[in-house]
This record gives sequence, structure tokens and C-alpha cells, in this order.
Amino acid sequence: MGEPDVKRDKPWIIRTYAGHSTAAESNALYRGNLAKGQTGLSVAFDLPTQTGYDPDHELARGEVGKVGVSIAHLGDMRTLFQDIPLSQMNTSMTINATAPWLLALYLAVAEEQGAPFSALQGTTQNDIIKEYLSRGTYVFPPGPSLRLTKDVILFTTSQVPKWNPMNVCSYHLQEAGATPVQELSYALAVAIAVLDTVRDDPDFDEASFADVVGRISFFVNAGLRFVTEICKMRAFSDLWDEITRDRYGIDDPRKRIFRYGVQVNSLGLTEQQPENNVHRILIEMLAVTLSKRARARAVQLPAWNEALGLPRPWDQQWSMRMQQILAFETDLLEYDDIFDGSVAIDAKVEALKAETRAELARIGALGGAVAAIETGLMKRALVESNARRIAAIERGEQVVVGVNKFQNGEPSPLTAGDGAIFTVSETVEMEAQGRIKAWRSQRDAGAVASALDELEAAARDGRNVMPASIACAKAGVTTGEWGERLRQVFGEYRAPTGVSPETVTSGAAEEARLLVADLGERLGEAPKLVVGKPGLDGHSNGAEQIALRARDVGFDVTYDGIRQTPAEIVAKARERNAHIIGLSILSGSHVPLVREVRARLRQEGLDHIPVVVGGIISPEDELVLKNMGVAAIYTPKDYALDTIMVGLAKVVERAIARREAEDAAPRREEVF
Repeated sequence: MGEPDVKRDKPWIIRTYAGHSTAAESNALYRGNLAKGQTGLSVAFDLPTQTGYDPDHELARGEVGKVGVSIAHLGDMRTLFQDIPLSQMNTSMTINATAPWLLALYLAVAEEQGAPFSALQGTTQNDIIKEYLSRGTYVFPPGPSLRLTKDVILFTTSQVPKWNPMNVCSYHLQEAGATPVQELSYALAVAIAVLDTVRDDPDFDEASFADVVGRISFFVNAGLRFVTEICKMRAFSDLWDEITRDRYGIDDPRKRIFRYGVQVNSLGLTEQQPENNVHRILIEMLAVTLSKRARARAVQLPAWNEALGLPRPWDQQWSMRMQQILAFETDLLEYDDIFDGSVAIDAKVEALKAETRAELARIGALGGAVAAIETGLMKRALVESNARRIAAIERGEQVVVGVNKFQNGEPSPLTAGDGAIFTVSETVEMEAQGRIKAWRSQRDAGAVASALDELEAAARDGRNVMPASIACAKAGVTTGEWGERLRQVFGEYRAPTGVSPETVTSGAAEEARLLVADLGERLGEAPKLVVGKPGLDGHSNGAEQIALRARDVGFDVTYDGIRQTPAEIVAKARERNAHIIGLSILSGSHVPLVREVRARLRQEGLDHIPVVVGGIISPEDELVLKNMGVAAIYTPKDYALDTIMVGLAKVVERAIARREAEDAAPRREEVF
């Protein structure tokens, strides 16, 4: 006899985080993934789109189409979703500072398709506060940024009722080194700051507040500490229910449900033995699916080779199949929560909740999440916890298979041959620049100017910017024009780096200290290192840790944070009389940005200053960079910071020796 029919739960929404190059290419990728069984879209936008620049802006150089799709105007958004019915789709958009704008473009396309706003389902991430702590795609100061978040929440609550206007995103906090308690408390503090802002709005309708709370979702990370991650999710669920009930008086338990999507941890993916990442991804997925009471509503998984570069469609398919096998081949969805009643689980959950409540109280005493960001305290705490994590890996206390233990292994056939990772052609940027010039020339300039003036007026008057943004979208305004007009109103902001004399680290090895001390004696001063983040890449974890360890071994370090132009980096090197420049670039734009830095050094007569580069860099690109004169290249496989410090000192030594040899060489007199 067969087993009796069992009522199965619906599986979570199955997504892959995808988008690259052009809207047309990304549209083809989406339609292919949907045909393979993906049940929702998760759109990755490139950095110019995320930070409000057009493809032909100086800061967009090298970044167009690299970490996501370039969307510069309504035409691009129309192409992105061509033949994809938005009324039937659940679309997640990882967008923060420009969330009102990208949502406005999406709504304008939905209107063109004949889809009523009331039918649209999806999420704008729209968690700007965490961008000041990690990832770095903020634009405006915290106050105006929170106001824009509030505008999206209030507009969608009344006009797009099935839309999640904000994903409180703790994912990137863990990527920046957050402990489970920091991830819990910082994310919940952000949610409190946003809800307080909405509730305090003078035009807010108190009767709709429960609906606002009910539409707030979370985007969470899951690491390899399997039991701890399950307990973290259960603690999140309990604490959110507690906060929404006690702080905000939400009576309806359905509005208090902790709803979250997840991408599992990309920070732990390794360049060494990358095939091991398949097992890591699967184990991390179990942490957010096994416990019914704290199961993710949507799951997107990274690909096994993301520490090497951009994944191909096949790599994304492999990750999608993991989800489908668990959801459709196993009996997981036939059972109630299999962890209920576990003494070990309950004890860990209660411990996490108690520590999180205490941390929330500390943040509250500082004045809340925004105050803790503006003072730099939150950022410094993340930098310090990340430093402890890296030091534990260096010492072998935290085992990473294939990296600091069990390094011997067979070469991976998966990485053999050409085309093992996807690369974005540099022609994508030139083509995007040509398309946006054509777009600007074909639109009604008067309608554009009028729409932008209304946007500015709404921003200055304190009115909701969403109606004006939708009007801008329809008039043909570009992403850069929308961003620039609001920059004129709100100004720009540079967040604290977390790298300060007060930042506590785990110290450095004696060998590196002695080598740098000897170098200092030879120079007559501490060797000077300028750490630069050119372009729009805001993933600053690596730059922060390099700056801190370099400080600890004796370098005189200058690090001014993210989003610097090559010209600014070279000017800083001249001002500081730098002995070495270190560039950190994780967006794939290393070749054009390094090329420009090297060219500017030559123009300024500073070509003697060696340049080293860190990032996700393929072997082919390593050769390109070395041919440009880059002195050393570091990728995710170079996890031992002290080894990097020794390498930096030796680069400076070689540069000094080269200059001394040039000075000592007899000069050849010209013959007339």
C-alpha cells in the first residue's frame, strides 16, 4: 500500500539573484531562469544605477553592467521586463538609495502593460541604514534617506498594497563581520528607526499602521554555524513579534509575523577548492528551511564559483536545483516544526534573545540606529568583529576546509578551460553611453525639465516624492538626472569608515612588525600606505581590514573610505608622499580603474609609487594588471593578512632599491 496523502506546505519562492550587462541580456536570462522553474525574480542592478549615476558619468567608469544590470531610464526598465507579465510576477529589487526611482520605473512599466498597482507583488530592499554600515550604496545623509524610505512605505501601503516596501537587510551586516547578536540587534534597531519615522510623520494615518508593519519584511543571511543560524531565525521571529506587539501595539498576530527572504552567506565562499562551496551553500540553505516556524518566504542562493567571478547561467541553475530538490523531492514540507520541544534549541534561542534585548537597549540609549551610525560606533563594532573573525582563521582556530586546513587536493575540473566564469565585456559601457545619448536626444526636453522641477519641489516641501518620481519616469528622466536633482536638495554624505585609532584589533605577527620597522629606519619615517577604493564599489570590508592590520604592523595609513575617483586617490598619494598605494576593487571594474590610476600617476610624475590591487580577479586579468605595472595582486585566497603585510613591505623595498639604482646610474649625456 502507498503512503496516505499528506498535505504539504507550499514551497518558498525560488529565486536567483541575477542581472548583468544590458537590460536585453538580463531579460533573456530571467526568461531562461523562469523556464527552468524559478518562481520569482531577484534583480541585481549595477553600481551606477544603485547610486544614481548615468552610464556616462565619471564615477560610472568601469562599473557599467558589472555587478548587475544598467537601468538608466524607462526604456531600459521596459526592455528588462519585456514579455514578463508583472501582474503575475513576484519581483525583488536589491536597491536602496534609489529605491523610489527604480520602483517608479517599475510602476510605469506595469502601467504600460495594463497591470493594476493593486496586483503587483514584490519587494524593494530600501534599507538605506545598513548601507552606511556595509555595502556602501548610500547617497544622501541618513535623515533625508530615511525620509525617502518613509515615502516609499506610505505610497505603497495606500497604492500598491501587496508590495513589500522595505526589506530590513541584515544580510550585508553578516558579510561585514556581524555576530549573530549584532545581526539580530542591528537589523531590529533599523526596523525600529524606520517604523518610528513613519509613525511620527504628521500626515500619517494611524489606522493604516498595522498594514505598514505587516508589509515590512527582512532579508537575512545564513552562515555555516548551522544550529546557531536556525536559532537566530527563531529568535528573529520571537523578537519581531514582541517588538511589534509591545512597542507598536499591533494586535493582529498575522501582522506581527516575521517574514523574510534569504541569500545564504557569500562571505564564506572560497577561491581555493571552490567545488566545496556547493556543500556550504546547501548546508546554509537548510538553516533557513528546516524550521517551519522560522522558514524563509523566499530563498536565493549564490553560485559555487562567485569567489572567482560572475556565475554563468549553468552555475545559477545548479543552485536553483538545490532548492527544487529539497522542496519537491524530500518530505520536509509535510511536517510541523521539527525543532519544537528541543531543549538545546530552546536554550540557544533564549540566550540570543536576551543578548539582543541588551544590545537593543544600548543602541536605544545612544539615541537609536541613526545616532549609532553617525557617531561611528556601530561601524567600528562591525569592523572589530570582522577583525576577530579573520584573526581566528589566520590562527587556525576557525577552520575553513581547503583554506587553512586540508589544503591538499585534486585540481577541480569545474574550473578548467576557458569560460569557467562569466565576464562582462568592456564594450557594454560604451554601448550604454551611446544609448543614453540617443535617449536624451529623442525625448521632450521641456517635459523633462518640468518633471524634475516638480520632483525638486516635492523634496523641498516635504511632500511624498513617489508621484513626482513616477511622472519623471514617464517624461523620460534618467537615473542620473533623478539622483542629481535630489543631491542638490539633500546633499551627499560620507559615512564613518570604522577605521580609527580607537578601533581594537587582534594585533599582528612579529615578523611583519620587524620588517616594517626596518623599512622605516631605511626611509627615516614610517612607510606611508594610501588605501584607495576607486569607483562605486562600496564593499569596504577588505580595505578596512588591510588598513587596520597595516596600522598595527607600523605603516602610516591613509584610508578615506569608499567612492573615490582615480584623480582623488592620486592627489592623496601626492599629498601624503606615499610609498605605496593599495587599491581595493570587488566589482569587477579593476582593469579600467587601475589603468586610469596608473595613467594619472605617470601624468603627475609619481610613477615611482608602486600600486598593489586586491579583489575578485581572474588569472587572465592578473596578467593584464601586471602588464600595466601593478606590483602585487591579492584575491580572496590570500586570507592571511600578516603575509599580505610582508608582501607590501617587500614591494616598498623593491621600489626603493629601484630608485636608488636609477639615481646611482651614470647619466648619458646627449650628443649634438
